[in-house]
Amino acid sequence: RVFLPAEEGEEECRLLGKFNLRGYVEAEDAIHVIGGMFPIHFRTILEEDPTSTPPMSPLCEGFNFRGYRWVKAMIHAINDINKRDDILPNITLGYQIYDTCYTMSKTVENSLAFLTGQNETTPVFRCSSGAPLAAVVGAGGSTLSIASSRILGLYYFPQIGYASSSLLLSDKYQFPTYLRTIPSDQVQSEGMADLVHHFGWKWIGTIAADDDYGKYGVKAFKEKVENAYTCIAFSETIPKIYSRAKILTVVETVKLTNATVIVVYSSDIDFHPLMEELIISNISAKTWIASEAWITSALIARPEYFPLLGGTIGFAIKRGEIPGLKEFLLDLHPSKNPDDDLAIEFWQTAFNCTWPNSNVPYNTDNRKNVTGHENITDFSSDQLCTGEENLEDLNNTYLDVSQLRITYNVYKAVFAVANALELLRLCKESGEAGPFEPGNTCAGIDDFEPWQLMYYMKNCMKFTVLDEFVHIDEKGDVYTPYDILNWQRNETGEINFVKVGIFNMTGEGNKEFRVINESIFWNNPSEAVSEFFFGLYGHGILQGKPSCCYDCIQCAEGQISTNGGKCTACPEDHWSNEQRSKCVLKEVEFLAYGEALGMTLIALSIFGVFVVLAVTGVYIKHRATPLVRANDRDLSFLIQYSLIVTLLTSILFIGKPEDWSCQSRQVTLALGFSLCLSCVLGKTVMLFLTHLAKNSKVAEKARMSFKPIFQKIIVLLSVLTEVGICTAYLILEPPRMYKNTQFTTLKIIFECDEGSIVYLCVMFGFDVFLAILCFLTAIVSRKLPNNFNEAKFVTFGMLVFFIVWISFVPAYLSTRGKFKVAVEIFAILASSFGLLGCIFVPKCYIILLKPARNTEEIVGGRATTNDKSAPPTSASSTSEVNNTTISTVLED
Repeated sequence: RVFLPAEEGEEECRLLGKFNLRGYVEAEDAIHVIGGMFPIHFRTILEEDPTSTPPMSPLCEGFNFRGYRWVKAMIHAINDINKRDDILPNITLGYQIYDTCYTMSKTVENSLAFLTGQNETTPVFRCSSGAPLAAVVGAGGSTLSIASSRILGLYYFPQIGYASSSLLLSDKYQFPTYLRTIPSDQVQSEGMADLVHHFGWKWIGTIAADDDYGKYGVKAFKEKVENAYTCIAFSETIPKIYSRAKILTVVETVKLTNATVIVVYSSDIDFHPLMEELIISNISAKTWIASEAWITSALIARPEYFPLLGGTIGFAIKRGEIPGLKEFLLDLHPSKNPDDDLAIEFWQTAFNCTWPNSNVPYNTDNRKNVTGHENITDFSSDQLCTGEENLEDLNNTYLDVSQLRITYNVYKAVFAVANALELLRLCKESGEAGPFEPGNTCAGIDDFEPWQLMYYMKNCMKFTVLDEFVHIDEKGDVYTPYDILNWQRNETGEINFVKVGIFNMTGEGNKEFRVINESIFWNNPSEAVSEFFFGLYGHGILQGKPSCCYDCIQCAEGQISTNGGKCTACPEDHWSNEQRSKCVLKEVEFLAYGEALGMTLIALSIFGVFVVLAVTGVYIKHRATPLVRANDRDLSFLIQYSLIVTLLTSILFIGKPEDWSCQSRQVTLALGFSLCLSCVLGKTVMLFLTHLAKNSKVAEKARMSFKPIFQKIIVLLSVLTEVGICTAYLILEPPRMYKNTQFTTLKIIFECDEGSIVYLCVMFGFDVFLAILCFLTAIVSRKLPNNFNEAKFVTFGMLVFFIVWISFVPAYLSTRGKFKVAVEIFAILASSFGLLGCIFVPKCYIILLKPARNTEEIVGGRATTNDKSAPPTSASSTSEVNNTTISTVLED
């Protein structure tokens, strides 16, 4: 309030503003009220610069199921106390709970509201006429508790925390009225240091939230862990206000560091944006050490994060069982209290629907996501809530009572306040002298000051709750054991928090540390112990680095250390051993005859040769039949011979390369294919002329004058051309054997240096040219009458040939070593088998299985067959030109 002079000289007050506080208040029949501060939402909605409009209390977004469960746990604890007769009999406790939105501004608003009793900024007056506020439970994170305690401590108002572990809060000069049911980070940091030393980790990274909890936690950890054998590799902070640029800086540090163990002191809410970026960057092979704030958080412990965080080890505060809590959590429905906007928001968020006739936004989360894009969402859902939704069907944090740790602390914090009120009540009833001056009086339970209740909370805080004895010392700290948890995946893919150890420390400095190494799952077993390697032959101090970090003077791979400490390179065919003490022969790699791959390829090659010889035998035996004699029998035998050559050529590619084998294999392959393709071309040229003869008398005359000798001339010219190219290739730049030591340093790859790439391309380019001519002449002639379409099978053969060699090129260029040779052999065999199958199998089928079709009449086209199961003979040509039938059998 501000006071302004009135016209009559009187003072007039004006309200500067009101707070927009959300939460739960139940104080109508209560004698005393306990305040509570919980993060029911994740954050406030950022507003633009408010200087042009009146300042408004910010709204909140992002419903927090975990924080809402803490709220319910406090209400459940107060209900349990009200039902009991052994503590505060005939005294009803109420509650006044506010949402901190996990921000300092809201926490300060809550603290001022507790002091004034109204949503007004008047901290020196308490204007509420209801039940007095006894104490405050909260406010969640350490930074929030520090902010609220600085305000509440001015008036010596009792405050007890359930999740704020910062060691700064142990300072009673700054925070005289703050107590907690969670151990200080001093204890947790001691346990983390013991864990690091237990596994012998030497090179550690730290990441802290940019708040009091993170910075002071990491500071305490460093003080405990650093010694002559353990060093901090890096220390990064997570921004409190989302900044993708700053988060990416942290990601880059994690990506580049050689430290494999990283300690993270942060809340789950602050750690989550960094977690999203780490997943996008696909960072792995790290062991993460978690603080109690996120080790069991459902926000972080997601199956999709397991590839990165699997095997995480962390410290978790003691787990407890709260009777009746699950049933109390399930006893929630918006229809029970239409004014309960938090219950409505919970229902809408949990079931993805909009509650009818409600002004509560369906989803106000318009924060920028971790990728920097605006996440625009509608303020209403198309689907209306029916009220018939079943809470038991939910699988979220709110109903998860398997890991009640912070929730259990909330329950204990409420009982701590109740215990102090009970001690204050018993003082007057006992009739004994009290602790307060003057006169050693007692305070009345109906009328006491906050500082009087604080006396009992500070000096007499020993009580039992749920069979656990709780002792809060004069610094407001409690000592309870930590469970050491390990993230492991169960059969359903969910994350289990497996207890693998315990750490307990007492106020006297005694501690107990136990870890079961065999029970731990490591995400990176080979890096489970993060040793920073010290040099084998000496070290030097690195300027600006920790004292335990040395510049290791060790020879590079391929070098060995001599007695004088110098590094000497090994010979070309040798390599250094792992100890860099001597040179050993490199492993030699080539496609050998004796290995499985080589034997398989040889077997396929020989099998193909036998198949060709079998076909040749069939042709020799039936050489006088029309089908064998058709379209030049000699060319068919030459094709079979050339296929034998190409199949046997593949054997030259196997074995240790020598100069002679390198020179002979490519040349032999090129000559074999040129002979085969030129013979096929001789056949298809005749078929092509026959096709043209259907519509042209000139073409018919040319076909009739095209004798078999011309087909053989085509073959001779083609082969001689290829021989000339191969001769020039072998004389000018022949292939040679080459020891390849560039591809891998650990092996010597024996391979052939093909010499001139130009000559090699011309040599095989001529084969490609013949194949294209064969394909073009065959595809034009493929529509000859069905009984006489050898061109159709040649077309299929050429297609197989092209497909094999087109596929060969990228496969050949992308492989190295013996597999490169194997790819070429596969291409040779596949193309040879393709030509063999497409050209000769149909004819062999008729010769052996359908001899009735192998007659002059059918082959010559002067008769037809009704046998539809047999393939056409592909050997003759027939057509009708001007009502005249032309029938020709192309013989030897």
